[in-house]
Amino acid sequence: MTALLPQDWPLLLLAFVAAPLLALGVVAAAHGVLESLLRGRDAPVLLAVLRRGRQPLRLTIILLVLTLVLPVAGFSEATGAMLESLLGLALVVALGWTITRKVAAAFDVQLEGALPGDEDLALRRRRTQLAVFRRLAVSAGVVFTVGVVLTAIPAVRAVGLSLFASAGVAGIVIGIAARPAVSNLIAGLQIALTQPIRIGDAVTVEAQWGRVQEITYTYVTIITWDQRSLIVPLSYFLEKPFLNWTKDSAQLLDTVFLSLTFAAPVEAIRSKVTEILATAPGWDGRIGKVQVTAWKDTGVELRVLVSAPDASRMFELRCHLREGLLAWLAAEHPEALPTMGLPAARPA
Repeated sequence: MTALLPQDWPLLLLAFVAAPLLALGVVAAAHGVLESLLRGRDAPVLLAVLRRGRQPLRLTIILLVLTLVLPVAGFSEATGAMLESLLGLALVVALGWTITRKVAAAFDVQLEGALPGDEDLALRRRRTQLAVFRRLAVSAGVVFTVGVVLTAIPAVRAVGLSLFASAGVAGIVIGIAARPAVSNLIAGLQIALTQPIRIGDAVTVEAQWGRVQEITYTYVTIITWDQRSLIVPLSYFLEKPFLNWTKDSAQLLDTVFLSLTFAAPVEAIRSKVTEILATAPGWDGRIGKVQVTAWKDTGVELRVLVSAPDASRMFELRCHLREGLLAWLAAEHPEALPTMGLPAARPA
């Protein structure tokens, strides 16, 4: 570096301190004006993009100003070239960080809020697509930024080109090793587009009932009824059968089976089921039937067919119906309940 004269210090302070501060002030003022213009309008996405990611934006502005004022610093040619390369790499990282953060903010504002209910299928479909594409967008931004930085380093670029030139066997090995990750990535895209599952869906996977809580790059998190987390690879939902209780509608039909003696009063049971369902909080009023579905040596089997708006309320409804019928039969028709060790009386 050439020797700095006393009269050079004010220029350096102006270039490396005042100029970045001035640029940050201009950006802050522009932010304030834009935010005041958008605050009174229905533009949540634009407001989120404006407000979030300010730190990486400030860093980008500082590095950009330093890169522009570097030629007036008076450094030697070698030192100036080295600093220019370092500032260039840092600027690429900061710019990639800023863009990625802004893109993520546009997705985040759509994903914020409570998880929609079972009945809102369109909102759950949209939420699932946004969650998958947000992760893909962030991943693409990170990979692209890292790729630009690595190709800008001569030594790394030379190694990369040499590897590509001799990538026969190595490419096959890497491809085999990366197959699970690639298959899960492709599965994520297919799930986002075809929607076999959505965030909030009630599903049965590997004999476990639960609700889809999260769809990531590689796996799906399902919260079971007992609050355990079932982790399932994304590719599972494209390769194996599973049960989706809320694929097209959250409404469900389900059954309660009763094993009773031949003395069971079927018509009275029908009336009691109607009475219980009328006050049951989980019944949606669509279906409530009682049918004799089997005639066995020890008695009869009755099926109570009921409907509910979603899977969780269906479970509560079935329990409520069993409890009500058991109490009523024990009090009013104990002869209809099977007795252990004693054969049921067959009708004459």
